[in-house]
Amino acid sequence: MSPAALRNFGIFLVVLVLIDLYAYKGVNTALANHSLTLRRIVRFLYWIISIGILGLMVWSVVSMQDPKLRRDHSYMFSLVALFLLFFLPKVVMVIFHGLDDLLHFGRWLWSKLLPGTVDAPGEGIDRLRFLSQLGLILAAIPFTGVLYGVTKGRRTFNLARVPVRSGRLPAAFDGLKVVHISDMHLGSFGDDLSIVRNGVELINAEAPDLIVFTGDMVNDYAEEAEPFIEVLRGLNARLGKFSILGNHDYSDYPKWESATAKAANLERLKAIHAEMGFRLLLDEHEVIEQDGERIGLLGVQNWGHRFQQYGDLARTLQGTESLPFRILLSHDPTHWSYQVMGTGVDLTLSGHTHGAQLGVKLGNSTYSPAQWVYKHWAGLYTEGEQQLYVNRGFGFIGFPGRVGMPPEITVLELRKA
Repeated sequence: MSPAALRNFGIFLVVLVLIDLYAYKGVNTALANHSLTLRRIVRFLYWIISIGILGLMVWSVVSMQDPKLRRDHSYMFSLVALFLLFFLPKVVMVIFHGLDDLLHFGRWLWSKLLPGTVDAPGEGIDRLRFLSQLGLILAAIPFTGVLYGVTKGRRTFNLARVPVRSGRLPAAFDGLKVVHISDMHLGSFGDDLSIVRNGVELINAEAPDLIVFTGDMVNDYAEEAEPFIEVLRGLNARLGKFSILGNHDYSDYPKWESATAKAANLERLKAIHAEMGFRLLLDEHEVIEQDGERIGLLGVQNWGHRFQQYGDLARTLQGTESLPFRILLSHDPTHWSYQVMGTGVDLTLSGHTHGAQLGVKLGNSTYSPAQWVYKHWAGLYTEGEQQLYVNRGFGFIGFPGRVGMPPEITVLELRKA
């Protein structure tokens, strides 16, 4: 670790310790009226967990100097989950206890400026302590949310059934069932095949005509997909399985010892797509025929407004102009706004956003931090005769869970309008 990185990590630890101390002060204030035994138990548990997590962080940073361990995304993301599980409740506690202390300081200052008795003895203290007690109660919300997200939230798939209507669709393809999945991020699952196997079973139960995968099979390394080859080979579709690459698949984010090693990694990933039974589309297209009629299935390499721009859309479209209906696989939904609009492509399928892996449903609407970053972040969008569907993602990255934004398997039913 470089001296600058070591210094920054040291500052980070100091900030965490200060948060720990102040959050504990809030906890202690909230429990002031409870028994000494309870407060001693809480103090022991609070500090044994806090010190343990800080120690684990230090050990992990030292261990991460090993390149093999740096590739273990499942381990790293588990540390993220453990950290968030106990850190976010402390942030809530700090906010409410801070308000408690701020109001207490305001009352003290008021008493100095205008001396005299304002409340009966003890009344002000009780009112102020209420904020710390409220903070302690509300701290359970992020704790429960993170715990749910890493246990059940990431395992419970949402089967999104979406009708897509177009007057340009040939009659022979009316009712075509297309299963759309995206962002598997297989390295995040570690050795656990159960979630992916469950997803495969759900997809096969739909008896799809087509299966399309819109990129980010791995986080960085082709080897992450090796344990899942046999499972994903079991996906079945009458007219075939097709895929593209996402921004993570090019492995641009880690530091490679050589350009040759990086190129070999990408070639191995391409081969894995084939071993899984996917036809990988690299700025090219396939013609799908049924009952004497044809549609085009196009796949472009990654092109994003703020991400890699490897895709060549003109090359991808070449030779498809005469096809009555075209489906484009493009990983990043920003591509639709910046290049695809105006090309006449009927339906674009994307992923990339994950729906931020976090959402809050109010009534019939779901709100997510993803909408602050992306204009098109989840679901079906229509402009003129062109449509875009953004899948919320099959896997996860960074935070190893999903809260209010379950992993998605999209079942698109094409209908002639």
